[in-house]
Amino acid sequence: MVLSRIAKRALWLGVTSWWLPVAGMAQTIPSGAAIDREVHKTMAATHANGMAVAVIDHGKVGYVQAYGIRDAKGDRLQTDTVMYGASLTKTVFAYTVMTLVDQGRIKLDVPIKDDLDQPLPSYDPEKIFAGKYGPYKDLANDPRWEKITPRMCLTHSTGFNNFAFMEPDQKLRIHFEPGTRFSYSGEGMLLLQFVIENGRKSQGLGLDLGTLTDDIFAKLGMTRTSLVTINRPDFTTGDGGWADGWDDTGAPLPHSKRSKVRVSGSMSTTITDFSKFAAALVTGEGLSKASYREMLKPSLHIPTARQFPAFQPTLPVDQQRKDLYAGLGVIVFTGPQGPGFFKGGHDNQTGNTMVCVERSERCVVILSNDVRAEKGYADLVKFILGDTGVPYDWEYGDQAGKS
Repeated sequence: MVLSRIAKRALWLGVTSWWLPVAGMAQTIPSGAAIDREVHKTMAATHANGMAVAVIDHGKVGYVQAYGIRDAKGDRLQTDTVMYGASLTKTVFAYTVMTLVDQGRIKLDVPIKDDLDQPLPSYDPEKIFAGKYGPYKDLANDPRWEKITPRMCLTHSTGFNNFAFMEPDQKLRIHFEPGTRFSYSGEGMLLLQFVIENGRKSQGLGLDLGTLTDDIFAKLGMTRTSLVTINRPDFTTGDGGWADGWDDTGAPLPHSKRSKVRVSGSMSTTITDFSKFAAALVTGEGLSKASYREMLKPSLHIPTARQFPAFQPTLPVDQQRKDLYAGLGVIVFTGPQGPGFFKGGHDNQTGNTMVCVERSERCVVILSNDVRAEKGYADLVKFILGDTGVPYDWEYGDQAGKS
């Protein structure tokens, strides 16, 4: 008997019995008018000022709409309004890394030390590009950095805090044996960015991530997306403009335009553009089949109750969610409709989410310039896609909609 990739994954997880009988029973996607009504209900309930929604069905963008306002002046939020992508940037980065894997420039399980011309702590990142990378000299007395691989960077298992500046002394340190557990880390993503941009040119590294991601955006027709958003007069053309935002008190905040590429979260995008990326990701467009499978396979089990704060304690085995894993740049799970993946993006004024179901090649993308909107995402995603099993309780805990 030949099993599909998804069935093999379910058997591996030991959960075939509870999802296969209903895996083909995905609900009909609601009409655009029904989605509009539900979004307006969500915005009223959460007091969110702006929200944009896209629906992908069978790998195709099926519905894109924007609601509310983009700034305190009351300008209308539109489908071409440039909004802050936040940590959705990490998923774009992981996709970009997999294109380099396909080209043979980098290997996921080879330690990063083999990609560099000199030991990591000997570099002075501030001289290379001020404010872009981590303080790697802090690792001089900890040889465990030599064990870190690209996969560990992409699965949040380097052992770093989310960022070095969050340490009491603002020094970069490794808190656990790399690769052994999940703890969310933008710092790990930035380390892999450093390796790609400053690694051995003899193996095809020394590449600019801004150029690499811009090339991907161009191929996908994402004309208003970039990881550098300062001095982009082209983003002010058209009616959409830039989206400012609102924090959890309802106070307006300006759009934070970024002057340097930081793969942990410097991207701005539009709902029209990011829907194209989600469609490409859920279908594997632009990646080899092997890299697509690698990105979405369960790489590292997550045995914690919540995503944040960092270094969450491990739950007793009987309380762990058995299907919750880190993929590469995404979190993967297995729900009533089969395997799925998701990623969020958040700051004081931003609440973004992308949820995808592999079998039906369906996704919902929600971008909001008002962080309070997050409180309605679980219900809104369920309204559109049905019960996917997306672990929003792990993602947000009691912090949904809070700055």
